[in-house]
Amino acid sequence: MMTNIFKQITSVKQKIAHAAQQVQRNTDQIQLLAVSKTKPVSSIKQAYQSGLRHFGENYVQESIEKIQQIKGDDDFDEPIYWYFIGPLQSNKTRPVAENFDWVQSVERFKIAQRLNDQRPSELPELNICLQVNISGEQSKSGTTLSQVIELASQVNDLPRLKLRGIMAIPEKTENNERLENQFKALHNIYQKLQQLYPEVDTLSMGMSGDLDSAIRCGSTMVRIGSDIFGSRN
Repeated sequence: MMTNIFKQITSVKQKIAHAAQQVQRNTDQIQLLAVSKTKPVSSIKQAYQSGLRHFGENYVQESIEKIQQIKGDDDFDEPIYWYFIGPLQSNKTRPVAENFDWVQSVERFKIAQRLNDQRPSELPELNICLQVNISGEQSKSGTTLSQVIELASQVNDLPRLKLRGIMAIPEKTENNERLENQFKALHNIYQKLQQLYPEVDTLSMGMSGDLDSAIRCGSTMVRIGSDIFGSRN
């Protein structure tokens, strides 16, 4: 199993490097976020031993159990950066504010306000990405493109949060032109945010199935689950 995850990570890194080379981008500009939701600590440990330090989780209770377990495990001797990337309800914000380094799924000011108020003062500011519903699908979380600038302004005013960028999950479509149009629209709003807020440096878009297109359109972070850990349980 160790070799398997190690091999998968090597393969994903090669894909990222190839996609970056195609558009003359430096691979160092693209962060690999390993999506470890539903996967056991043993799998995270294998990914960690393969050099990964950035992990994304979707479910509050499951992720807190894993984070606590790893904190007490001497095999993890370097810091891990935890990203909450799932939908976040207001009654679940406290454990996220207390245990995560990033939240990439902020879509409402109410959630941002609660994360800010519940972030322990001894921890660094919580890094925030605004989730954008770029495809306008009813089933998807996220703010609209037209509301991003206003929400960014509100989040930027909160002292315990640090606005870092935007995240999106595009629609599943075989139409590559349609997909890339959505990615380009995200990149445009990301550039606007960068002009307004110099600390903004993260455009989190692209997963196992659309990594090439996302990197071609300017993604700085790809969220990869199944191509590293295998299909979800």
